[in-house]
Amino acid sequence: MRFEEIAEYLPRLERRIRSDYRTERRRVGPEFRPYVDALAEFTLRGGKRLRALLVLAGYHLATGRRPDPALPAAAAFEHFQTWMLVHDDIIDHSDTRRGGPTMHRRFERELRGGAPSARPEEYGAAMAITLGDLAEPFTVGALLGVDVAPGRRLEALGEYVRMTRETAYGQALDIRNATRALERVREPDVLAVHRYKTAYYTVAGPLRTGAFLGGGSAPLLRDLEAVGLDYGVAFQLRDDVLGAGFDSAAIGKSANDLVEGKRTLLVIRAWARADAAGRAALARAVGNPKATDRDVAEALEVIRSTGSLAYSEARIAALASRADRRVARSRNLDRSGKELLRAIGERLVRRSA
Repeated sequence: MRFEEIAEYLPRLERRIRSDYRTERRRVGPEFRPYVDALAEFTLRGGKRLRALLVLAGYHLATGRRPDPALPAAAAFEHFQTWMLVHDDIIDHSDTRRGGPTMHRRFERELRGGAPSARPEEYGAAMAITLGDLAEPFTVGALLGVDVAPGRRLEALGEYVRMTRETAYGQALDIRNATRALERVREPDVLAVHRYKTAYYTVAGPLRTGAFLGGGSAPLLRDLEAVGLDYGVAFQLRDDVLGAGFDSAAIGKSANDLVEGKRTLLVIRAWARADAAGRAALARAVGNPKATDRDVAEALEVIRSTGSLAYSEARIAALASRADRRVARSRNLDRSGKELLRAIGERLVRRSA
């Protein structure tokens, strides 16, 4: 199958996600339905559904067949993504997500104008944490609903456990890095976050989960992990470039990552190589939500002039090339499987949005 054929499952995936919420809404009492509705609204706002598609791709790579049986597992990864995003938004104090309010801001607004003793921010955060927790049973339930041999389902659940742990460890490292001065954060610190927090749950974990459900061999699963981690770290480095406002082909994303103070490879390498004036320019923008457009533009110029942007681009290219070589050398993938994985890598790494 080509990636475009995998992507044709998107309408069925959306229907499956909706069905999960409808089923739960019928099961619970009316007092709980607003919370199910809140989760459904958040999850169904949109998104690329990348992780879900990679579950389907992993199943196809293991079986050579159409991935219809893995559709519930693909939906599971969207429930997992909801769980991660809701909690991540609280940590990052984010206001919006996918064109709407973050979960904690939604519930915070509901309480404003209430009793004088009400604490909207605490209420919003508490409700969002709880609903994030509620998304995990949707994840596990969807995985349990895959119609494959029980042993395969158990292996996929084991992969989910590993993925969840690694993501949490990566989040812990990310939170730790954010408390450190820029000069105390090194490249291995940044790449460790990318490997644990992003690469595994974005690429390697979904591919391997689908392959486990399809009865994939141990050598294939090792190949998918190695390729997935390389593509996944490159994916996050590309996201950091876009998140800082850079894009060589088009106008990039806003520079939110700078003003949020994210310890990206772009920032920490620029800081290490900048002179006093350059560091002063970075300090005016990095971690400063009140930074002006001029402050941001000057910080971006420091990132360019120190060679930090070029270095990140070189790291992305090197990781993608290594993944491509792993694919080419694999004895566990046929020609069409190799083409599918390379197409996935292309979409992960060479993107402008």
